[in-house]
Amino acid sequence: MAAWALLALAPVAAGAILSFASYYGDHMVLQKEPAGAVVWGYGEPGAAVTVALSGDGGLVLMKKMAQVKEPSGTWMTILDPMDQGGPYTLTARQGSENVTLRDIYFGDVWLCSGQSNMVMTVLQITNASQELTTAARYPYVRVFTAAPSRSDVELEDLEHIDLPWSIPTAENLGHGNFTYFSAVCWLLGRYLYDALSPALSPSISPHQHFSGPQTPSVLWNAMIHPLLNMTLRGIAWYQGEANAFLHTDQYNCTFPALIADWRQAFHVGSAGQTEPLLPFGFVQLSTYRRQSPQDSFARLRWHQTADVGVVPNARMPRTFMAVAMDLCDEHSPYGSIHPRDKHNVAHRLQLGARAVAYGEKNLVFQGPFPTRAVLEVTRALLNVTYSQRLVWRRRDMPAFEVCCSSPVSLCRWLPAPMVAVGSHMVTLALGGCGTLVLALRYAWAEWPCEYQSCALYNTQGLPAPPFLLETLRSSSRAGEMELLLLHPSSLLSWGI
Repeated sequence: MAAWALLALAPVAAGAILSFASYYGDHMVLQKEPAGAVVWGYGEPGAAVTVALSGDGGLVLMKKMAQVKEPSGTWMTILDPMDQGGPYTLTARQGSENVTLRDIYFGDVWLCSGQSNMVMTVLQITNASQELTTAARYPYVRVFTAAPSRSDVELEDLEHIDLPWSIPTAENLGHGNFTYFSAVCWLLGRYLYDALSPALSPSISPHQHFSGPQTPSVLWNAMIHPLLNMTLRGIAWYQGEANAFLHTDQYNCTFPALIADWRQAFHVGSAGQTEPLLPFGFVQLSTYRRQSPQDSFARLRWHQTADVGVVPNARMPRTFMAVAMDLCDEHSPYGSIHPRDKHNVAHRLQLGARAVAYGEKNLVFQGPFPTRAVLEVTRALLNVTYSQRLVWRRRDMPAFEVCCSSPVSLCRWLPAPMVAVGSHMVTLALGGCGTLVLALRYAWAEWPCEYQSCALYNTQGLPAPPFLLETLRSSSRAGEMELLLLHPSSLLSWGI
């Protein structure tokens, strides 16, 4: 039988004479082939540990030997790659001592991490009671949650566990507000299981914490560093807003750097079993304040893509993104920064995971993005061509703006109303801008639209992501001028 697991993080007392590391336990999922699952734990320094994997009836399928290192008292081994399935028994033996884990499956292990929106439990989301009832139908999607923890130094193992490896139930998925289990992580695993099993069977792991601390790395030290030895299939990230806003316009550098650093750390920590370009999915920020004049949310959404607008891209390979700016929730009892619609968030994430991590061909996993713009000079119209077939969902809302140059201002943003939407083209009226269009942006607001009612979607119901693009005049025909859409390398220096 195929198995999935939602892993979230937890510990056993380090220094035990013979034990597995904290986040190994009954009901867990280990990474299936083509990688080998890393298994590690504690033992008597200098002694040998025998690790055995057994199937039905106690038949030993695999044995591995590991030496306990001094002075750390830790041992580690890599199991031979295993096909998906189970259940198995995993035993570690040292002399007359042994410790056994039961009901072990091989599947895919995903690590879910982030802040408060990742921590929201199934109990807190839309249609919670129905989702909790559904849990009993997924006994092979296993769940695990580490307790929030901080450390000034890098820890080798987790200090606290909120939820040890478990078969999902209404109780452990809906334990309480902002505790465990993560709704986005659960839904991502459930959707992937439905879409991919029995051909593929992932296990999902959520790592959770609340608002970001001001001291760098204390969460990494306590909650991520201990997991580096584990073989992973992918990561899902739902970033909170607070600490990113401290350095908003550095995020186009720091976020790709975080992804690259995590990939390298997990690859090295797993002795090369976790792939170097580990698939990494994330959620683009939703909404906060309806009437805010600030554009910090819009800029941060853009920086989440390394100022490209869509992923994967050259700076962020093997990544995928769930656009969430249309999933606003003004009346959320947890504050509008915590929208309750996590089903659509997880649905959009799993599309990206299937396309990027699992290589599913011809799967549309993101909304339409512009590819060119042509200015009709005599009619003062701008025709923007998109990569996908368009659905014009809201005709009465301001969505596009153009940056116009004038004698008194290098860049003045003016609304550019949509006057027509074709199958792949949007026609914008330039009004007082004339032909001096320096840049074009879409949905550039903290609260760009109402719930699932942004201006443009594709036929699969995925919203067009926000963008900010420079233009450069190119070849022109009579009455027309083509504008090349470029990355905004200089726009921030203009204060826009």
